[in-house]
Amino acid sequence: MYSIPIAYLLWFISGFGVLGFHRFYLGKIGSGLIWAFTGGLFFLGAVYDFFTLPGQVREANIRERYRESLYHDGRTIYDPPRERVPRNSKESLERIILRTAKKNNGKTTPSEVALEGNISLEEAKQNLEKLAQSGYADMKVTKTGVIVYVFPDFAPSITAEEFEDI
Repeated sequence: MYSIPIAYLLWFISGFGVLGFHRFYLGKIGSGLIWAFTGGLFFLGAVYDFFTLPGQVREANIRERYRESLYHDGRTIYDPPRERVPRNSKESLERIILRTAKKNNGKTTPSEVALEGNISLEEAKQNLEKLAQSGYADMKVTKTGVIVYVFPDFAPSITAEEFEDI
């Protein structure tokens, strides 16, 4: 957070605002350069800043809080909270697949696994196919044409009416 006393100190040591150090401090790089090259707008801008510096500090603090709220923990406020595990964590992709299947009553799709594991669709599909080839899952097609991988250990009641024959 920006401080009024520091802003006034920088105003003072920059030749009563002529060099614009206080503007650089407040994140106003463009006007700081103008102040530095024109002598604080021929000293008129420096006098103006003397009287308006508390308001400028307040505005800079508001801008800073706004930026922090927008980009808190690396995401914008428009992004939904992430429940998925980042790919660089210690959790294996197989565990992510199994957790996703368990959460969905034994059924999962490559897109669900990709979203949950923060991986590409192709990588999710390849790993699901590997588990199906090993016998841990069955690949089924729904009546709507969606490929679903069914894990019998987590599927309490899967009916044949849900799927097409392949």
